[in-house]
Amino acid sequence: MFIEVEPNPNCEKSDLFVFNEMEGAKPVSALKLIRNGSEITADVTGVDPDGKFVQAFSQKVQDSGAGFGFLIYGGAWGIRLRPAQLQNEKWDLKNSNQWGEAYLVYSDEEGLTLGENK
Repeated sequence: MFIEVEPNPNCEKSDLFVFNEMEGAKPVSALKLIRNGSEITADVTGVDPDGKFVQAFSQKVQDSGAGFGFLIYGGAWGIRLRPAQLQNEKWDLKNSNQWGEAYLVYSDEEGLTLGENK
């Protein structure tokens, strides 16, 4: 699997990364992360060109340091996150409460909420 995100309104570009898939992709709707020094739960969605929001996925991949990890990825423009307590706010590339990432890698599935986007 190849991940490369070109510069776009959701996030800065990423270098080209190659991941060896170990299992099939699963839809993911939320994850736990550290933001501004505190652990939060954030909703996650994928972003395609022109700001179309799509399903985000978790995929078990080989990781040279840990043996394996869980790649969180979305559309061609990466993934978009928002604090779960703001789930009533629509996804919006201009919303300062939301932020974009090219992708994330987790060491295990413990902090992930699998399932379709709400």
